[in-house]
Amino acid sequence: MKGKDLLSISDFDREDILSLLSEAADMKASGTWTTALKRKVLALVFEKPSLRTRVSFELAMRQLGGQVIYLSPAEVGLGHRESVPDVTRVLNRFVNVLVARTFSHGTLEIMANHSDIPIINALSDLEHPCQALADLLTISEHKGHLDGLTIAYVGDGNNVANSLILAATMMGINFRIASPKGYAIPNAISRRAQKYADESGSRIVYTEDPTKAVNGADVVYTDTWTSMGQESEAAIRRQIFAKYQVNHKLLSAAKEDAVVMHPLPAHRGEEVTDDVLDSLQSVVIDQAENRLHVQKALLFRMLGGTENMVRSR
Repeated sequence: MKGKDLLSISDFDREDILSLLSEAADMKASGTWTTALKRKVLALVFEKPSLRTRVSFELAMRQLGGQVIYLSPAEVGLGHRESVPDVTRVLNRFVNVLVARTFSHGTLEIMANHSDIPIINALSDLEHPCQALADLLTISEHKGHLDGLTIAYVGDGNNVANSLILAATMMGINFRIASPKGYAIPNAISRRAQKYADESGSRIVYTEDPTKAVNGADVVYTDTWTSMGQESEAAIRRQIFAKYQVNHKLLSAAKEDAVVMHPLPAHRGEEVTDDVLDSLQSVVIDQAENRLHVQKALLFRMLGGTENMVRSR
């Protein structure tokens, strides 16, 4: 890693990701519970509700022998009840790693600047790096490799798309994204992704045509059109994104063995139809499970679990 924190998937390089995915796959295969992180404590500080992120991080830490403290929005009130630096400095004295789910990416950056312990981005408005790692593990499991594959992302250029395009191009995966005008991936992320693509030999395609993006793709990926904090825009977004629904007709343009991915929760009947999300091509539950395994490998690495690895079943 380039530092103590994981705020962006770019905090890893290609070799970091490959080794982490290998460790996650080994842990998944063995089903190992350990005492490797005994006497280590993880704090979850969440400004947004969560199912997969909270459960996967809590279970990951417990399977590694550590302890978990969950702090809800009402209990902490980041930036309202108490300043972000003060909250961070206090937790820095109590726990060994802080996992934060925030509305603003800037909040994570402030935390990182006021902490000696690792800060992990569990989702911000800019990136969702842990999701991207789980996505790579899932693709690798179903396709047998990563390099040279093509991901078609259909929908909003949001935090999930930002981390995914960076991870994909870093790993030599071609990335196509179909978004309406005004909802594309931010320029700063696009420039960084192009740098990775130039280094890995992958290709990036930006288009407003979903069929063009999906044509011949190995992976078809979508996400909700309205993220948390954008609820007031839901009605207008449904109109703008109407032609970006992943349905059977659109999926038929991909390769016959293409897999369908979605980070969940899904708005069924909006960005994806039931018959696609529940089809044999859908790997969304594998994605959800793999959040546990990549986060287990991540915590193991960041907290020095190799020092006292003792396995038990």
